[in-house]
Amino acid sequence: FPGTPVAVLHTSRDGHWWFVASERYSAWIEQRRIALGDAVEVFRYADSPPPYLIVTGAAVETVFTPERPSLSKLRLDMGVRSPLLPNRQHTVNGQHPFTAYTIELPERRADGTLRLTPALIPRSADVATDYLPLTPRNLLTQSFKFLGERYGWGHAYEGRDCSGLVSEIYASFGVLLPRNTGDQAASPALNRIAFDTPVSHEQRLQTIRALQVGDLVYIPGHVMLVIGHADGMTWVIHDTVGVTYLDDDGQPQRITLNGVSVTPLEPLRVSATESYIDRITAIQRLRP
Repeated sequence: FPGTPVAVLHTSRDGHWWFVASERYSAWIEQRRIALGDAVEVFRYADSPPPYLIVTGAAVETVFTPERPSLSKLRLDMGVRSPLLPNRQHTVNGQHPFTAYTIELPERRADGTLRLTPALIPRSADVATDYLPLTPRNLLTQSFKFLGERYGWGHAYEGRDCSGLVSEIYASFGVLLPRNTGDQAASPALNRIAFDTPVSHEQRLQTIRALQVGDLVYIPGHVMLVIGHADGMTWVIHDTVGVTYLDDDGQPQRITLNGVSVTPLEPLRVSATESYIDRITAIQRLRP
């Protein structure tokens, strides 16, 4: 996610990796992926006021530019925000910008220091000049932009995993979620419906029937986004390796999905004797 501010806390013994902390996550990252700047410069960029450009598609790319390979065809995922620069009368990286948006992106110099550089996003790209209104219709629209994308744990395969999916959907509305499902499910900053004490299956079903578009349903290690109710079922969109259900003989059957999929919630099983509903740890309901 180009432009994410991090604090570098520790260096690996071989010097190739840094342990960093961001707003949503702490992790090891390759040292070559980071440009070092002073705090004033970094946070000026990260907290830049409007105008800015928000990626509202599943992903967009900067235009191809042989003049600046580090910013050529650079992928920006949904929710990424970049300062929007005034359109210039001269070329940007070898191209006139009148058919594009000129944004400012961080670039790593050869010595590892930060340089902020203009780059172009085509006018045809799925972007917006402000965060989207957080409405049920927009939630559905943003969610379905990922339908069929390959599952990628930790954003492998140029895709994302279950928590990455819901994080990016909500990022397009300006809502910042923790990176991992466990942290998302436990966050007190959201409107949490907890299942910390024993709750009967029937009580859980009653809660499920009252779910609204955009509610996030958590079981250990997984999150699903509710898209509505139909045919007596609660339907969810989620990025999943696969699902299990009971066949006509009551035997569990596993289906490999490996992608962003729409499924009903009620039939999903952890095992022959336990359903997803029985494993729900929390529901998070977000408000504008």
